[in-house]
Amino acid sequence: MNVGILLVAHAPLASALRSCALHVFPDAAPDILAMDIGPNDPADGSCQAIAAMRAHWPDQECLVLVDVAGATPCNLARQAPMSGPDAPLPPAVLLAGVNLPMLLRVLNYRHEPLNTLVARALAGGTQGMLQLALSAEPQPTT
Repeated sequence: MNVGILLVAHAPLASALRSCALHVFPDAAPDILAMDIGPNDPADGSCQAIAAMRAHWPDQECLVLVDVAGATPCNLARQAPMSGPDAPLPPAVLLAGVNLPMLLRVLNYRHEPLNTLVARALAGGTQGMLQLALSAEPQPTT
């Protein structure tokens, strides 16, 4: 069974990351949900919406990916209840610093156990950041 992936980020980043990821992994649509947090969104409503999205996978572990540690989307994800009112949900893990290489790695290995997926996510996120040489210096135009 796949791990559910919940993206929570400043608007419109969560939806944009989901769209990019589905371009590469179109079959992953049921396994990834996105919640964009706007500057004027009420905290209580956002927490409830995040909890409802988590509950979308009642029998699956969940990986919650946020953009910036300590920012509003992260704080809302931390405050959102990650267990159901009647029965506890499987474990969820929260990671901050989501980027596209991290998300693609997660989707590629979403069938693995949550603890393994967390390690792959962190590796994918950091290994996706590289300093590259520019291909050529721009030529002056005359």
